[in-house]
Amino acid sequence: MKKSYEIEVDCAACAGKMEAAARKTEGVRDCIVDFMMQRMIVEFQDGADRAAVMENVRHNCRKAERDCEVFI
Repeated sequence: MKKSYEIEVDCAACAGKMEAAARKTEGVRDCIVDFMMQRMIVEFQDGADRAAVMENVRHNCRKAERDCEVFI
């Protein structure tokens, strides 16, 4: 299942860091960050708890880039 989330990030390089961090998160099959649209599209693994996975995605993105936000 794929779901789109609004994000706030200042530059394309930071968006790339967020994308890499999200992809490494357990429960995420794939992630695409669109810097221009300020969107993150997350594809979840089958059976994953989306709310818990997104909390981990948010945490991992902030570790990779402190000045970002993922609106869940």
